Amino acid sequence: MTIWVDADACPAVIRDIICRAAQRTCTPAVFVANRLTSLPASPYLRAIVVAKGFDVADAEIARQCQADDLLVTGDIPLAAEVLAQGASAFNFRGEAYSPDTIAGLLTMRDFMETMRASGIQSGGPPPFSQADRQQFAARLDQWLAASLRRIRQ
Repeated sequence: MTIWVDADACPAVIRDIICRAAQRTCTPAVFVANRLTSLPASPYLRAIVVAKGFDVADAEIARQCQADDLLVTGDIPLAAEVLAQGASAFNFRGEAYSPDTIAGLLTMRDFMETMRASGIQSGGPPPFSQADRQQFAARLDQWLAASLRRIRQ
């Protein structure tokens, strides 16, 4: 059971929440990015620096992520890949990706990408709020509690 973090786009506040939860529950957390991620000293926290390039960090995460692991990412195609491997995934706002919803999310992502490529401005996501932080922390705690229960059984 490992928490994998797509660290290139991870907000600092979410990184801090993950670090505290990983240390509290003695759960390994691995932050993968194309630059060094600053982490507190802990045997449960590790940073992997990959070469710069399109989707290099994603490929490394997909290669190492296993069933019963968790991926924290905003990258919907990467989430789809690890879900197919039996892992769990949710985004930086604590919204879970699931096998039931990932196809629709991929379709919407592709549609929005096509719209942007044609010059239509769609705006970005809403600003990151305190409620988003709380939702993420609650989702992470739920996942950790459920995973630890499975291990103990």
